Amino acid sequence: MTAQRSGCPINLTLETLGDRWSLIVIRDIMFGNRRHFRELHGASDEGIASNILADRLKRLVEADLLSRAEDPSHKQKAIYSLTEKAIQLVPLLVQMGAWGRRHLPVSREMSVRQELLEEGGPALWDAFMDELRTLHLGVPAKGPSVLARLRQAYEEALAEKG
Repeated sequence: MTAQRSGCPINLTLETLGDRWSLIVIRDIMFGNRRHFRELHGASDEGIASNILADRLKRLVEADLLSRAEDPSHKQKAIYSLTEKAIQLVPLLVQMGAWGRRHLPVSREMSVRQELLEEGGPALWDAFMDELRTLHLGVPAKGPSVLARLRQAYEEALAEKG
């Protein structure tokens, strides 16, 4: 890791997450359950280049936001998982999305999940984080799937658009 500019918590967070792609990669793993390089690259709405994706995945693993494990089904594939540090970004991502929904020209299909998380408040965020712990850390499931609910809302918004 490079030298830090200061001990300010906002600065340190930005040094870890502040480049253009890191939060997009975390978003796609978190909300899209994309766990392989090919899924992250091929399904990227923003069109991340493969060399940039490889670099960000490496950086996020080094920052302990992602873990990387060999895929038992294919020797040349890896499975990326969120760490507890990354799972705890849910409230931050919800707040960033809330700001974007209020101030930027978002699309319905890309903001519907955000809207549900805002309306659900901290209780839904906690349930979502628990589900992410089940998916990525192997913690036993505690309740109904928030991810399925978010995916359904997204798919319904896509259908309305199309």
